[in-house]
Amino acid sequence: MNNMLYPSIDVLMNKLDSKYTLVTVAAKRAREMQELSDQQIAKPVSHKYVGKALEEINAGLLDYQRTEK
Repeated sequence: MNNMLYPSIDVLMNKLDSKYTLVTVAAKRAREMQELSDQQIAKPVSHKYVGKALEEINAGLLDYQRTEK
């Protein structure tokens, strides 16, 4: 069994500006997927919502905007 995270943190860090942003975007998308029962990846590798959210980030399917406080 492969214990490597897919997609890898190195690849994901090229998609977003910080680990904080990565965690926040993935968590919000995972919660949305759970509530709406939708996903944008046809055949995800992961069975868990956070994993599916990370796959969507890796595929460039999620957009985010930083809000100023």
